[in-house]
Amino acid sequence: MGNHADPRSFTRLDGSPVRAVVVDDERNLTELLAMALGNEGWRVETAANGQEALNTIREFSPDVVVLDVMMPGTDGLEVLRRLRAAGNDVPVLFLTAKDSVDDRIDAITAGGDDYVTKPFHLREVVARVRGMARRYIGATSDDGPLVVGDLTLDERTYEVQRAGVPVRLTAKEFELLRYLMQNQRQVLTRAQILENVWSYDFGGKSGVVEIYISYLRKKIDSLGPALIHTVRSVGYTIRQAEA
Repeated sequence: MGNHADPRSFTRLDGSPVRAVVVDDERNLTELLAMALGNEGWRVETAANGQEALNTIREFSPDVVVLDVMMPGTDGLEVLRRLRAAGNDVPVLFLTAKDSVDDRIDAITAGGDDYVTKPFHLREVVARVRGMARRYIGATSDDGPLVVGDLTLDERTYEVQRAGVPVRLTAKEFELLRYLMQNQRQVLTRAQILENVWSYDFGGKSGVVEIYISYLRKKIDSLGPALIHTVRSVGYTIRQAEA
């Protein structure tokens, strides 16, 4: 399995291999994914259950986690809730046999960043995980930071600040904020946001957008005058606060 992408896509900023943890109670599946990611030059650890996953993630400090939802004992959703509660913002790709829209919403609102249903194409999973890791480790644009008023977002260092105060965001919150800031003052519809931030359709259920907008407002607009605005019946925009 070869690739011809920018080599920075497959290393950390210090040049060391990207790290991934693959969690599934089906051993043949974890071995298959570990082999595929290993072919990308990554360091990969595997876990067969939720508690093992939490221990491995804590010790290994991965750049991305591939996490099965349905596991005996501590399931994938609970693993993710514990990670987020502990302040761990590592991107998580869920693997599951469930494919209903409600199940997707549950996975994403729990703090997951993407979702693939079984059976899946190995190349698709690798491509999605590669993209998530690349964004998380900061190997993105060489342009300067995005700025809206006193809010800055640096794609290279994955840092967000408002009036000099650091703002801690999950990977998906960061992507949503970046998309808003790249299109500041433009009104973006929920469909546009779903397509550009989540990359697939939720069957017309755009509730996930409202949920993540509310997350951003709690973290950003709580630090000063409101920057994120709702345009009724249309969508959302971000613009500099008026004096």
